Amino acid sequence: MALFEARPITVSIARPADQVYDFARRPESFPKWAAGLGGSLTRDGDRWIGHGPDGDVDVRFSPENPYGVLDHWVTLPDGSEISIPLRVVPNGDGAEVTLTLFRVPGMDDARFERDQGMVAADLARLKALLEA
Repeated sequence: MALFEARPITVSIARPADQVYDFARRPESFPKWAAGLGGSLTRDGDRWIGHGPDGDVDVRFSPENPYGVLDHWVTLPDGSEISIPLRVVPNGDGAEVTLTLFRVPGMDDARFERDQGMVAADLARLKALLEA
């Protein structure tokens, strides 16, 4: 079994964790803050489709839950699937949001660094939206 290099990327948000989770759990809100999904996400029956520069991807989301779990899975055009663990946890009166970025096979250092920057930017957008 392969073990992938992982980078947790975290942002603190000055809003209660339940409010952060309630906003971030909705697939309809992802295009407002998660550019990594192409900035466009549409529903097709029970499926969600992300429209990005490399083509359309299928996206599955964790069901609503009381644990702050916002995991989602992206199926790329070649059929491979990427797991994206995402959590909202309380921190005092606010929340910590952490996305774990995995280095997928074949990803070079430059792409891994670029993806880390993109995730950090996405989380900064989420923070700005929720603290506005």
